[in-house]
Amino acid sequence: MKLQILVSSLNKEVKELAKKMHLQADTILVNQCNENRYEEWMQEGHQIRCYHLAERGVGLSRNNALLRADADLCLFSDEDIVYDDGAVEHIVEAFEQHPEADMLLFNVRVQKSRFTYWNSAYKRVKWYNCGRYPAYSFALRTPKMHEKNLTYSLLFGGGAKYSNGEDSVFIRDCLKEGLKVYSIPVEIGEERPRPSTWFFGFDHKFFHDRGVLYHVLYGKLAGVMGLRFLIKNKSNMKSEKNPEGLTFNEAKKALRDGIHDAKEGL
Repeated sequence: MKLQILVSSLNKEVKELAKKMHLQADTILVNQCNENRYEEWMQEGHQIRCYHLAERGVGLSRNNALLRADADLCLFSDEDIVYDDGAVEHIVEAFEQHPEADMLLFNVRVQKSRFTYWNSAYKRVKWYNCGRYPAYSFALRTPKMHEKNLTYSLLFGGGAKYSNGEDSVFIRDCLKEGLKVYSIPVEIGEERPRPSTWFFGFDHKFFHDRGVLYHVLYGKLAGVMGLRFLIKNKSNMKSEKNPEGLTFNEAKKALRDGIHDAKEGL
């Protein structure tokens, strides 16, 4: 069983990036920049195929890599991920041990401020708990993904109309197409700190876009899930320490407006 890594990057010196990431498998690297060009090279016995593309949007980047993926397994990645020794072997072994899984979500270490999940047991992922996993945790059986014609939404994520949520929408789409998705307590690497390309604070756009996302993910339960999110993030609302932030009621209105706008049409 062979694994291929699918890397999304923006304006990078790609050969230097590939070395920093400690890539241990054949790789498709999509580098969004200001030109259209292709190059490939070998790194420690692995083929790196790099597409320099004059476009923007993380969904476009992931789809361009997805369309070219041709190994048994594929692993999504970003430019700030550095893999542990043996990461590829651990991923392949996990799929061999779990033939029932079409998609596995692995652990990647991050800074405390970026922490959204940690897998402590092997368990099924369902529609109601799919909204906290980042793309760099995703590994899939490539033929299954192509069979179901799965791609990333171009409405969500960096460079898109709505600022985030593309990974959650992708898992939702996988589940809708009948893929069996599991989280697994296996570490494969770490995320190196870098400035966010989309998060500029808990402002009106953040909560409005979250409302749009929750409508797409949860339908009639969007309001309930949105209120749960607001309560969980109440400490980020307007306060003496955060005088520029939105009040709880302002954030709730922005989120509800997002849900309403999504109902009217994306």
